[in-house]
Amino acid sequence: MTLSQTSGTWKCAGGLASFMKIRIARQADLVQIVEIYNQAVALKSATADLDPVEPGDRVRWLEEHVPEKYPIYVAEVDGKVVAWCSLSPYRRGRMALRYTAEISYYIHGEYRRMGIGSALVQHATSQCEKLGIKTLLALVLDVNVASTKLLEKLGFARWGHMPKIADFEGRECGHLVYGLRVC
Repeated sequence: MTLSQTSGTWKCAGGLASFMKIRIARQADLVQIVEIYNQAVALKSATADLDPVEPGDRVRWLEEHVPEKYPIYVAEVDGKVVAWCSLSPYRRGRMALRYTAEISYYIHGEYRRMGIGSALVQHATSQCEKLGIKTLLALVLDVNVASTKLLEKLGFARWGHMPKIADFEGRECGHLVYGLRVC
């Protein structure tokens, strides 16, 4: 599937859907957001969480992501949330870091490798200047090759590596820091 953008809607050529829309997440999206995140938890290579989360665990997280500063974007295909991307404060409360945000993104298993992650990250990156964000950081497990390739394709550079700091029931891996100066 290939994607092209026309006035906020990403047109998909081929594949499962007729179009993809990126919009701000709403409370009603929380169940689908959590479902997508829990798929990543089960992979044991896409997030450092070991146990699935419940929608109730994420209500406050959603509320703290105010769209005017730290939005959560969702990608909809045929009315279904199939991916999400969040911009979060990096080291909240440390005022010298107020123009830096952490970007996270997760794609439903049935919609991976279709360009949806790229479209979400590109969209979030394009909004940073009006949000007052100068630098984006992505923290990625070093075994998550798909994410490292996506970030590098979109201009993020590897700024750091913390080896063997994550332990998945005896399988250790590191944490990579990718960064992009957006304005």
